[in-house]
Amino acid sequence: MKGIPVLYAEGDCIARAWENSLIELHAHGCDVKTQYDKPDDPPSKDATMCITITDPLKEPMLHRDFPGGPEDLQEYVLEVLEGIKDHLVRNVLDPSDTRWEYTYHQRLFRYSVPKLDSFDQIEIVCKKLAETPFTRRAQAVTWKVWEDNECYDPACLQSVWCRIITEQQEPVLSMNVRFRSNDAYKAAFMNIFALVQLQVRIAQRVSELTGRSVKVGRYFHCADSYHIYGSYFHEFEGRFLGALQKRTFEQRTMRYEDVREIMEEARPSILEKARSMGRERDLDNGH
Repeated sequence: MKGIPVLYAEGDCIARAWENSLIELHAHGCDVKTQYDKPDDPPSKDATMCITITDPLKEPMLHRDFPGGPEDLQEYVLEVLEGIKDHLVRNVLDPSDTRWEYTYHQRLFRYSVPKLDSFDQIEIVCKKLAETPFTRRAQAVTWKVWEDNECYDPACLQSVWCRIITEQQEPVLSMNVRFRSNDAYKAAFMNIFALVQLQVRIAQRVSELTGRSVKVGRYFHCADSYHIYGSYFHEFEGRFLGALQKRTFEQRTMRYEDVREIMEEARPSILEKARSMGRERDLDNGH
């Protein structure tokens, strides 16, 4: 193949599919420098990656080698689905505001356009699917061409696309997600897990709107640039690849059901942490 390799990975659950994608990337990705490299950093391992998870709610859902723990994962899910950090997004009209460029929740649930009201794209998607399950137009986007072409840290997630088909007389929701850039080792697992929770939420909402239970179907994740940064390649080889030789798949993973209660119990402390981040910013600015 000429150019950036296009790689494929599949798994019956989130943990297996993510693990398979890293194995494939390490074996067949190309070497590419990045805009974030320090002068002595080795190049990243990079590819365009297509990941299919045939049953995203199947256990084991969690992989022990994603950088973080159950509470970190819960915090990220709440950030994406409930917008607990939307208050940290900068005011684009204030050049001195150095807060975040975006959150995925803000872009998906409160997509703002100059001189227009904001759009809850996920609710729009759900209503489209409830009216016409097989529509090809049920999508949400994040890119803002009037902002993201010039900002320092533009959104990596680009779009979410959904469609419902009938299988064995039951409606099944499939979801496609596209990233322009995706840190395969440090971020992709949490991205996928949180977006599968979004898929669950969309299925539940369409069920409410139609009065008919909608099942969660396959999840497809496409990243234009799926990469492992050279700066932590040594860590990846020692920790992740080393575990493949030393532990079974069961030992490398865990059931979401076994830690779900722990994650839910962490909710109050996570919410307080998010609120305090806003207060600290106000104090830093003398407010």
